[in-house]
Amino acid sequence: MRACRSCLTALLLTAALVIPAGGGATAPGFDQTGRFDLSPLASEAYRKIMCLRFAEARSAIDALQRREPGNRIAPLIENYLDFLTVLVNDNRAEYARLAKNREPRLSRAARGDRKSPYFLYCQAEIRLQWAVLHSRYGHYLSALSDVRQAYALLEMNRREHPDFTPNLKSLGILHALAGNIPEEYRWAVRVLSGMRGSVGEGMQELNAALAYARQHDFLFEDETRIACAFLQLHLQNDKPAAWQTLRAGRLDPRNSPVAAFALANMALRTGRNDEAIRLLQECPAGGPHHPFPYRYYLLGIAKLNRLDPDANQPFEQFVANFGGENGLKEAYQKLAWFDLLQGNTAGYRAKMELVKTKGTDRTDTDKAALREAKSGEMPDPRLTRARLLFDGGYYRRAEAELRPAAGAYTTPGKQALEYSYRLGRIAHELGHTREAIRLYSQTVDAGRQQPWYFACNAALQLGLLYESQRAYASARAAFQRCLAIKPAEYAASLHARAKAGLARLPNAESDK
Repeated sequence: MRACRSCLTALLLTAALVIPAGGGATAPGFDQTGRFDLSPLASEAYRKIMCLRFAEARSAIDALQRREPGNRIAPLIENYLDFLTVLVNDNRAEYARLAKNREPRLSRAARGDRKSPYFLYCQAEIRLQWAVLHSRYGHYLSALSDVRQAYALLEMNRREHPDFTPNLKSLGILHALAGNIPEEYRWAVRVLSGMRGSVGEGMQELNAALAYARQHDFLFEDETRIACAFLQLHLQNDKPAAWQTLRAGRLDPRNSPVAAFALANMALRTGRNDEAIRLLQECPAGGPHHPFPYRYYLLGIAKLNRLDPDANQPFEQFVANFGGENGLKEAYQKLAWFDLLQGNTAGYRAKMELVKTKGTDRTDTDKAALREAKSGEMPDPRLTRARLLFDGGYYRRAEAELRPAAGAYTTPGKQALEYSYRLGRIAHELGHTREAIRLYSQTVDAGRQQPWYFACNAALQLGLLYESQRAYASARAAFQRCLAIKPAEYAASLHARAKAGLARLPNAESDK
């Protein structure tokens, strides 16, 4: 399994909670200080930010401050620029410098019109954005404090302004995420953050916001749509719905790197690898757009999945131009895999040495890369090719790699376990259900005590398969078995998906 680092990046970039158009006055001048107004200048600045046209956005913000000095929507717009800047650049020093803007902006927003639905909303959104950034750099207590206060502000705002649609979007995301916390920890989350909710409740709120957007002009409808789509993917395991949610909107990948990145990321996750490559190759770059190295990272992943002979080039662009920390270890690992598949074992080992020294290991995929580098164990080329082809959705090509080689993987151990696991994944996607169940069960039985993730994900996939058949008792048992397996890699993401699966199941224990 490839727990794609870019997936987390896309969520952070595109699930940012935003201000929809409508609900604020749009008069050309301001004769009242303290008003919250999504004026044309404020809207223009936001559009520039979300297209990563940062220099133009700063000019628009300067004009907003000069011409509308009393507009209290400005602190939130300014915060979006800092938020996206830190996420795209991934620079710890920049994060520390820009964090000094947080309190002054909250103070300015708090001096706005208390009767406006944006009064509490803007303060909550600024806090939520900084919660994301705090957690990204390991400042979890600060992140939790901001989440707690933002949630309380949003709930208060919903009571005071029950028809204010933006509340549905922001609370929908929080309720869905709160609903994916395991039952034994929910009391702690409620005590520490006050958050309650379920995946179903959160998705219902997000869908209500999108329904409103279909009938009204939401300036930032795209943000709600992207957040909804990725939650459909990760919490509801509904790939067709997630892809359709994105495609049904007005995302413009030719003009917005964020839109291109989100669509390409979703394409990768739903078996549309060729589409992902097209989107990333056509992604706007240079000129007015701020540098976006993660675009090359994701393109490298997609091209390596297809076993392209030039798959190394995007990764080389990424590591040469990226000044951040996250994703570097995995990028060097993928460059090492590229060399391995070309028969260049010396190149593989040299790249894996770089994995040990470059970047950080805060993400699951960076941790897995570092673990491989420290082990000194070289992957099996055939299994690696099958893994990549499967990740790209090229299931028949992956099967053709493995079927003729069954005799090479009969000795018990890691390679034999991975062989049965990968054949099971391929059989699952090709609709060979009985074979998939047999291979998954075989993998779980043989590997549940091993440090590798194969058994844990096999149990998860078995649960998803049974769930799709409405065999709910069997699905519940498989998800619980997944949670009982503690692999040394990808455990957090696999267990999160198993918890989401358990939350989706009806209460009845019997199979349908």
